[in-house]
This record gives sequence, structure tokens and C-alpha cells, in this order.
Amino acid sequence: MIERRRSARARVIYGGVIAYNGRQSTVDCVIRNFSPDGAKVEFHNPALLPDVVELLIAKKNRAFPAKISWRQASEAGLTFRPVETDIPISLDWARRLRVCESERRELQARIAQLLSEH
Repeated sequence: MIERRRSARARVIYGGVIAYNGRQSTVDCVIRNFSPDGAKVEFHNPALLPDVVELLIAKKNRAFPAKISWRQASEAGLTFRPVETDIPISLDWARRLRVCESERRELQARIAQLLSEH
């Protein structure tokens, strides 16, 4: 078999989420191999997904914009797309981020309080 990938993929078993439609729609998946350039994922009915998605990997605390390169019955190959770093975020996203950061600080303070009580 001719290898067409730019970099070798490591075998992994990560839980992941495929997001699309502005992260309004998601599908759980299992990541079977991974490289800086792409990944192979397994899930139910990959034909339902659009060609451009995001792969969210909690274990790596990262999101990867990707294009679906190929599809089979229960798996698909993703090619990661370059991240454009100079794109400004929308005001709505900035507000959501501020709320999430505030909630995170409140939860951390509550955890610290609970731990100090024991």
C-alpha cells in the first residue's frame, strides 16, 4: 500500500467529539490514530457529517479544524486544516468566554472552600 500521508500516525484510543454547524451540532467519536496532520475516527454513520468539521479532543484540550478526506461505513479520515490565528473572535464568543471564565473562578473558589473544610 502506498502511504500518502505527510506524517506517520500513532495508534491511539481517545474519546473525541466531531463538531459542525458552528459547534451547534456534535457527534461523539473514538479517535483510532492521530498525527499533527490528521486522524482516523470511528462513529455511527459518518455520511451524515459535512465535509468541514472540528475535532475536539478533551485529553489534549484542543480543537482541530478538519476536512473529511474519506468515509466508510463507521469511520472517516480527517485532514487537519491550518488555524488562522489573526481572525478576530465575535463579540458573542468573547462574552461567552468571559462568562465561562467567571464561572470557572467561582467553581475553583468553591472547591478550595470545600477542601479547606475537610
